[in-house]
Amino acid sequence: MKKKLLKSVLFLLVINVASVSFGQETVWKIDPSHSTMGFSIDHLVVSETVGEFKDYTVTIISDKEDFTDAKINVIIQTSSIDTEDNDRDKHLKSKDFFNVEKYPQIEFKSMEFTKKPNGEYILVGTLQMHGITKKVTLNAKFGGIIKDLWGGTRAGLKIWGALDRYEYGLKYNSQMEAGGLSIGREVRIECRVELIKG
Repeated sequence: MKKKLLKSVLFLLVINVASVSFGQETVWKIDPSHSTMGFSIDHLVVSETVGEFKDYTVTIISDKEDFTDAKINVIIQTSSIDTEDNDRDKHLKSKDFFNVEKYPQIEFKSMEFTKKPNGEYILVGTLQMHGITKKVTLNAKFGGIIKDLWGGTRAGLKIWGALDRYEYGLKYNSQMEAGGLSIGREVRIECRVELIKG
């Protein structure tokens, strides 16, 4: 009886180890020439300033056709911020904002990637920026999986949402004569990602 029980336990252990070892195996990496990490923020109340980060890596592990099992990791180099204005970019890299020497990276790690009834997705994860880590919820759209012209396999994602920069210690601002703040608190994120399988 003891031998049968021991065999059953060993069998269950083997099954559990196998399920871990042979879980998600399909790795997707970003095609930077067809991807953008963009953002926008209000300026002087009446307009927006836009920009993007030029240096980043995105790795996704997913085996399912609809990506609902996706594990997403994004690492952004803060020194790569680009708003097409050298003076502004220099200020954004300074201690007033990103302090790139002390905080060289922004990192996002997904926790859930859930498909909604309308076909769009909800992406939940942790965002580490400026030495602060917080849970965030973003919107996403999965473009599907296709075979490309060169025999490879590609997938596409669009991710968007909003953050309060003050929650990450990015509180620099100035007061206008009319009383409003010159730079908005809300930062709107809009990322377009093209992925290559393997």
